[in-house]
Amino acid sequence: MNETITAVPGIKVGHYTDFKALTGCTVVLSEKGAIGGVDVRGSAPGTRETDLLRPGNLVQQIHGVLLTGGSAFGLAAADGVMKYLEENKIGFQTTTIKVPIVSAAVIYDLDIGNTFIRPNSEFGYLAAKYATEEPVEQGCIGVGIGALVGKALGKEYAMKSGVGSYSLELNSGLIVGALTVVNATGDVYENGNIIAGAINKNYTFMNIYESMKKLVFRAHPGENTTLSVVATNAKLTKEQANKVAQVAHDGMARAIKPVHSMYDGDTVFCLSTDNIETDTTIIAEVAADVVEKSIINAIKNSKKIENILSYRDLKENF
Repeated sequence: MNETITAVPGIKVGHYTDFKALTGCTVVLSEKGAIGGVDVRGSAPGTRETDLLRPGNLVQQIHGVLLTGGSAFGLAAADGVMKYLEENKIGFQTTTIKVPIVSAAVIYDLDIGNTFIRPNSEFGYLAAKYATEEPVEQGCIGVGIGALVGKALGKEYAMKSGVGSYSLELNSGLIVGALTVVNATGDVYENGNIIAGAINKNYTFMNIYESMKKLVFRAHPGENTTLSVVATNAKLTKEQANKVAQVAHDGMARAIKPVHSMYDGDTVFCLSTDNIETDTTIIAEVAADVVEKSIINAIKNSKKIENILSYRDLKENF
């Protein structure tokens, strides 16, 4: 059973990972086009082609969303996704050619692996080439390979994170899925309890929010972010897709604390691939739910890298 974002008809996901340099990218493709929306809540975003997703702008459909490592350097990987789509004659029809519309957002993973190797056009091309409708591989792969969590007290206390996905199908046949990479300033919570974040030498959680209230805070601007792509087979207008992206941030707020900070670039994209009629509020609330669960899956599917402990390590050994 597919309980990831590719359960949504018309959605493919592909990863490309440099396991040596510890960086990579993940692309969500909608080759037939999808109505798109976006909501940026973090104050340190690194993005590409987000303005065209806002209501009032000409382009209605996009063909892919790239989530990539490499900080702002990694935006170059979107060129490769565009190249792949152009080769397959996918894009916005102009008078001369089809122009693929690919939105993108970055995480900062330059504090792990090889700082000077970042996702480029080749990374993006291969991620798109490898994209399938199979259940999404989760954890330390693609954009998740260099992700950390609990960075507010310094990298030396952070834990390993990754990329996660989750989807829900309603009785009506509506499907809502999310894919999220977690590279957050804050801790990650499940059912009100911290499951990953800043840990001390005794392998216990330091609780970033409580540390903040004591003015203990060492986050660095632009070096943290959580990125989500929500997809649904519901029929949404551009305005509705933007509303769904907006409400989906509630899932981040449930799972991450602190979130949407001056130091994070937290962003949610929304893709509508089909024509099933429904109430926008229903899709938005389910979107928040699947974003929350995709964050938790990103944590639970991660593994230790460079002696940076993961959820599994704490669960199995401490």
